[in-house]
Amino acid sequence: MGGSAGGVLAAAVSRGGGLGMVGAAGGDRGFLDRELAIVAAGTEPWGVGFLTWAIGAGAVEHALEYGPAAVMLSFGDPTPFVRAVRNADAALILQVTDMREAQQAVDLGADVIVAQGTEAGGHGALRGRSTLPFVPAVVDLAGAVPVLAAGGIADGRGVAAALVLGAAGAMVGTRFQATAEALVDPAITKAIVEGHGEDTERSRVLDLVRGSRWPAQYTGRTLGHPHLDRWRGREGELVGNAEARRDYYADVERGVIPPLPVWAGEAIDLITDVPSATDLVSTMAAQAAAALAGAGAGNR
Repeated sequence: MGGSAGGVLAAAVSRGGGLGMVGAAGGDRGFLDRELAIVAAGTEPWGVGFLTWAIGAGAVEHALEYGPAAVMLSFGDPTPFVRAVRNADAALILQVTDMREAQQAVDLGADVIVAQGTEAGGHGALRGRSTLPFVPAVVDLAGAVPVLAAGGIADGRGVAAALVLGAAGAMVGTRFQATAEALVDPAITKAIVEGHGEDTERSRVLDLVRGSRWPAQYTGRTLGHPHLDRWRGREGELVGNAEARRDYYADVERGVIPPLPVWAGEAIDLITDVPSATDLVSTMAAQAAAALAGAGAGNR
């Protein structure tokens, strides 16, 4: 959600009763100042999330000046940033993709741990695990630390399933890409609404061909893409391949492909409309309550 979850979206989620998160990605100062100013103007509570591998300490410290209730760190070693978050009395949310990262999160004293399964849209572990078995394993490891489930959750039934697995709640991404407040091109919204889970694929191809600096241990789940088809299984040929990169950006310039891949999780079959994020939160909460009640009735 880096770049697409701005201040308006985060504020709308918080108004609905969730914890709205600004997706700050690599911590661009202009983005932070613009979007955090929006969400900080009367929204309570809210948070901000970073790609740990892509930031310096200054980005976190700058974001903390706006008074977020929580800071979320994903993909990489969060150790250098923990003290700043603690000093600001913000909650420390650490996203993990394997049991080693989960143990590190516990050791660092995370206030909340997000256990991300491989069904998630966008980036995740190359050798990760699916949400259903991964979440309860992290819950057992975390003990009293609340765990949120992430990956493949796009409606209240998924939230209910997360709760049954022992999670305290869910972190939802792709579903909120298709909301009125998301900072995405209408073509991306349309692709998500019309897409199907079997159309998504996890790969490094689109990072390599774009010249992205994403670490090799993380792959990205996207909808189908012409350059993914062209280079699938030939990732080794893309390393340092300037010609492939020129071809990619030439296609962007011609409008043959979108400026960014369509990051999307496996649950996009469940995304069929573009509601307000505020309404979506309450809808998902009601769906979760109904699903849990229905499951309980079935056991009587």
